[in-house]
Amino acid sequence: MHVAHLTLHNFRSYADLDVELGPGATAFIGRNGQGKTNLVEAIDYLSRLSSHRVASDAPLVRAGTDQAVVRAAVVKDGRTALLEVELNPGRANRARINKSPLPRPREIIGLVRTVVFAPDDLTLVKGDPSDRRKFLDDLLILRAPRLAGVRSDYDRVLKQRNTLLKTAGIARGEARETAISTLGVWDAHLARVGAELLAARLRLVDDLRPYLGKSYEAVARGASRDDAEIDYKPSFELDGATEAGDLTEALLAELERRRKDELDRGISLVGPHRDELQLTLGNDDLRLPVKGYASHGESWSFALALRLASYDLLRADGDDPILVLDDVFAELDGERRQQLAELVAGAEQVLVTAAVAADVPVALQGVRYVVADGEVRRDE
Repeated sequence: MHVAHLTLHNFRSYADLDVELGPGATAFIGRNGQGKTNLVEAIDYLSRLSSHRVASDAPLVRAGTDQAVVRAAVVKDGRTALLEVELNPGRANRARINKSPLPRPREIIGLVRTVVFAPDDLTLVKGDPSDRRKFLDDLLILRAPRLAGVRSDYDRVLKQRNTLLKTAGIARGEARETAISTLGVWDAHLARVGAELLAARLRLVDDLRPYLGKSYEAVARGASRDDAEIDYKPSFELDGATEAGDLTEALLAELERRRKDELDRGISLVGPHRDELQLTLGNDDLRLPVKGYASHGESWSFALALRLASYDLLRADGDDPILVLDDVFAELDGERRQQLAELVAGAEQVLVTAAVAADVPVALQGVRYVVADGEVRRDE
């Protein structure tokens, strides 16, 4: 799979742009602020309908305009499809395949699959649990796009339930009793949708684990594949449950047990939104959390290993994802640059951004574009 052509209209800094692409490595070279990351961000947006840089669509639309368009010709197994998304902040987005509208934009998710390496990846190991949950859910949705609907449903139910908890917490008498009785309905919704999301995350962590060990061994000096470990830590005791049906019952029981605490605090304390992906380094004698204990180099190696493991897992599913290396080489020393380049050079398509050409390793010096003053020019 690769993107053969990218067209942007009012996306970020670009009023109108057309860029020819191809398989192999393509590097976009330009000083910071010239728009090189905007190019790869657009392709990543087509993959997940979200950006690796910002939480909402509004910053993606060029200042002074109210709509952006991202369009890409995608080649898979020799066949070309034209994918298009209209971004309409404050209104519904729209998506098309070969100019035919889709009933829901999220039906385009997963038709292009990307794995993005970026300087912000360090938050995967040093950031909040929400950063690691997002990492899991983004990967989940690329593997099984229908889970985008499950996650969206969960977020909606959680918001409604939190509102009801706050109302019930301050209400008195009959109003409080009514709110609490209604809470049971939302408990059932949260448990059902939450259990499906939880079961999918548990399976994903199991699937990802062996690839992580292999990737960490490849990027960290002197490491073995047993050094890096990931474990899923739910917000309550699962008692061995892994399937959605059993997890639904376990969630309902825990919600009932924590009811008083939740009413007192006016917030949902149980569910996938409170879970953690635990990252550790070491061996059977001593295993420590990466956050707080790992050196800067070890933290970077772990973050890179998570991305490489994601790529290998998606590849094992049957498609070569498009690899995006967004200003990542500037963060790495020479040896790690070379290791990463050699590991990804065999991908179907690799898109690299860098401030200076010298940052791009020899293994990834394919087609080069210069990005400056709002223009993208092929460097012959």
